[in-house]
Amino acid sequence: MDSLKMKRELESRLAGEDRIITYDREKDELRIESKTAGKGITVSLPGIVAKWHNEKEKAIEEVVYYVEQGLMAMVSPVQLTDHEKRIFPVIRSTSFPVEAEEGVPFLTDDHTAETRIYYAYDMGKTYRLLDSRIIEKEGWEPHRIKEIALFNVRSLSTNLKEDQVAGNTFYFLNTNDGYDASRILNKGFLHDMEKQITGTMVVAVPHQDVLIIADVRNDRGYDVMAQMAMSFFTSGHVPITALSFYYQNGELEPIFILGKNK
Repeated sequence: MDSLKMKRELESRLAGEDRIITYDREKDELRIESKTAGKGITVSLPGIVAKWHNEKEKAIEEVVYYVEQGLMAMVSPVQLTDHEKRIFPVIRSTSFPVEAEEGVPFLTDDHTAETRIYYAYDMGKTYRLLDSRIIEKEGWEPHRIKEIALFNVRSLSTNLKEDQVAGNTFYFLNTNDGYDASRILNKGFLHDMEKQITGTMVVAVPHQDVLIIADVRNDRGYDVMAQMAMSFFTSGHVPITALSFYYQNGELEPIFILGKNK
């Protein structure tokens, strides 16, 4: 599989009467636009091809699903009033755009040097990032959206899977509800985890569908955390950051871990 073959495969699966598909040869990107919405989604082909070599059909299906749901969200109405329980925060990399394609700014907040908080309206299988145009149309104040979103994230489940490696304990939150990384904003949850950590608490959000918490008790634990964070980061559909964070007294501090062992 190469970029040209992947381009043809995606074009055949994503074709539709309401869609315009264009290819940027220089950037090796495929763009799928909705005529109705006047907006679209751009996907980078090299990354999908690399993922295909490991996951085959699953890699293509994930991209098709992501594009289909994204385009659907663009044409679906957003109604904040009486739908407050649909408002959630989402974590993105600081390199993620702060404006929609039309130059309309998203509602955001600073988080760490590596991450930024965005706010979203849940649509079931997907969500739509809230921008100033939507907020003004709905007549809401930004601070109200932020308060409700942070309240709602505390209502999400925090069931963890646990693994032991070389004397260190790793906890994984992976519900695939689109807000796994958002749990890093649940201060009560992190505080409770900190109380049961016996070593150093290290947290990672390599992509939007996973949150990793490590109880690091030796140098090997840092190596394992670095390798896991990078692995998740490169395989995630919406990557955030491969760096991890120290967590202490409610504060997150990005750390760079130079892994020595595999």
